[in-house]
Amino acid sequence: MRRFHPVACAFVLLAQTGCTGFSHHSFNVRTFGAAGDGTTKDTAAFQQAINACADAGGGVVSVPAGDYLIGSIELRSYTTLRLEKGAHLIGSPDLADYPVVPVRWEGCWVDGHRALIDAREASGLAVIGPGTISGSPALGGREMPRRPVLIETITCFNIRLEGFATEQTAMGSIHPTYCSQFLARNLTVRSTGHNGDGIDVDSCMHARIENCHFDTGDDCIALKSGRGMEGYRLARATEDVLISGCWLGDSNFAGIGIGSETSGGIRNVRIEHCTFTHAKTSAVYIKSNSGRGGFIADVSARDLDVATAPGDFLRINLISSGSPGADPVTGDDGIPSARNFSFENIKADCGTLVDAGRISPVKPLEGFSLVNVSGTCTQGMTLANMTNVVLRHIRAAGYTGPLLTRTNVQGAGLETLK
Repeated sequence: MRRFHPVACAFVLLAQTGCTGFSHHSFNVRTFGAAGDGTTKDTAAFQQAINACADAGGGVVSVPAGDYLIGSIELRSYTTLRLEKGAHLIGSPDLADYPVVPVRWEGCWVDGHRALIDAREASGLAVIGPGTISGSPALGGREMPRRPVLIETITCFNIRLEGFATEQTAMGSIHPTYCSQFLARNLTVRSTGHNGDGIDVDSCMHARIENCHFDTGDDCIALKSGRGMEGYRLARATEDVLISGCWLGDSNFAGIGIGSETSGGIRNVRIEHCTFTHAKTSAVYIKSNSGRGGFIADVSARDLDVATAPGDFLRINLISSGSPGADPVTGDDGIPSARNFSFENIKADCGTLVDAGRISPVKPLEGFSLVNVSGTCTQGMTLANMTNVVLRHIRAAGYTGPLLTRTNVQGAGLETLK
């Protein structure tokens, strides 16, 4: 019997429906009064077009070429926002144009400003290109209430983002939360500054990110599931995630970050056929903190090309990455558990090949494999508190000191690496 990966199965509906239900209605924002001159605020015209589309049972809201200055708009069920060639959505610099609503911020539910494109409890959504979406540089930063991200979908089902470009400053770009069947494909995501994550997948099921180009000020892609007792009680995991065929470059942290918000758990993550063009800290960073609890399980990566990573190819820190917050998970429950991490067919030009020395001896990592790795590094591998380790066909050059330093590690291939 042929076995199917749950991510692939989940996206059969996406491919069949195109996220627009069964309606073929079309609505042009110009018809509703949008000026597209880069000066007039077109928020009301956009929302009227979206509402008319949704009230008609769904369809396409078309945005022709032009510069559209808008505040926050709300996308509704079975509606596709189509940004034609030359269409440019520009976020208003006025914070009052983004209502304050409940949002997820660094793993907790807080009051925050609504996204430029927002959707809540909706199904069959799409934003498609080839146009561009730009946030206002005036609205980045860590001030509270949380500043607006570009696109945020909360408790939504069947979301497709495809073929457009984004520009953002000192704030996240795309943030699905509590969603199922999320697809991001053929996007160009650019940001600058701290907090400038590309795509944050937050307590979501069945997420697929493929053939996207990232050049970001913070993590290109981050997988999260809540922080502290709030996230632990809610127990909303991020699970069944496929990241494939992406180009990832960041100027601050990781190409792909898994954690550090892990209180609801993260499992079943596949990373394949990706190129890390530049990674400031780590190409892949698996992270958490004592006091966050939860788990990270079944993470596999294969066929990765790490062109430049001055920090490290892989970093695993499960005890001291990120603050545990004001309401940590106490006792041994607060120590994150980890199992089944595998990396295969890796080419890397990096500082440290693997930095995995910060794992609690109370909860060792159960299952870690590194197979068929080649390239150059200045430092080798540090492993601590692991069981069922497999190291095989590791061919590194340029490093000083031992290739492998280990503490409380059991497995195969350890003795052959010096």
